[in-house]
Amino acid sequence: MSVEQDGAARRRTGGSDQLTILAVDDERSQLEDLARLLRGSPGVREVECAYDGHEALLKASSQVYDAIFLDVRMPDLDGLELARVLRRFAAPPQIVFVSAYDSAAVDAFELHALDYLRKPVGRRRVEEAIERIAQAVETRQVAEERDTARLPAPAADDDHEMIAVANLHGGTTRLLPRSAILYVQSYGDFVRIVTADGRYLLRRTLGEIERRWEPRGFARVHRQYVANLRNAVELRPMLGGTAELTFSDGQRIPVARRHTAELARRLGV
Repeated sequence: MSVEQDGAARRRTGGSDQLTILAVDDERSQLEDLARLLRGSPGVREVECAYDGHEALLKASSQVYDAIFLDVRMPDLDGLELARVLRRFAAPPQIVFVSAYDSAAVDAFELHALDYLRKPVGRRRVEEAIERIAQAVETRQVAEERDTARLPAPAADDDHEMIAVANLHGGTTRLLPRSAILYVQSYGDFVRIVTADGRYLLRRTLGEIERRWEPRGFARVHRQYVANLRNAVELRPMLGGTAELTFSDGQRIPVARRHTAELARRLGV
């Protein structure tokens, strides 16, 4: 679910019913026309633009969007390829393809696209797509609230759920299995994702990570840290009632006094 999945629960707009949308097209004039139509809709709160697939992927990795209006034919990373990557996100945005051709329609709907708009795009079709997005977001929100209330066990393939993160060096984007994450650390407007082989950035708050990942074995252990308990190997008591949590690769993070007893219970120590 995010937003992973609670992004939809927040409607990804800070609690508003309006939508946040990314529009992607390598032809500037057509992108500007589409963005103008989207911004003119009462159901849309914010529209951002990307001029190619790589820029769109970077934006989608650092900002949560309700939907992406995506041109099919673009150089390097085309719309279909980008949609395949987006589908692997923990909480994929709704996809609306925009194209002057019908040739990609079958592929688009195999990728579970919500709509397929023919260029030149008119206001009526844009409004129809926005209505579909709003309904899909609402449906996801209801399902996620229901699932959260039931506190379900993680799905059998949950370890394979991919998280899109930004590399701290070079600005590239990488997909990580959530199971590879050791811990998450607050980092300004982002969180730092730490694995055994690197550190990455994700635009989330630590509170969001705690709420969304708690059913998947993560726990808040400090005001600045959320730990993946599945990768923890030792809880070492320290003076003053605090502790250190050690991971499989030897990395350690502090555990606040108020979290120590509960963490020891969860780890069975």
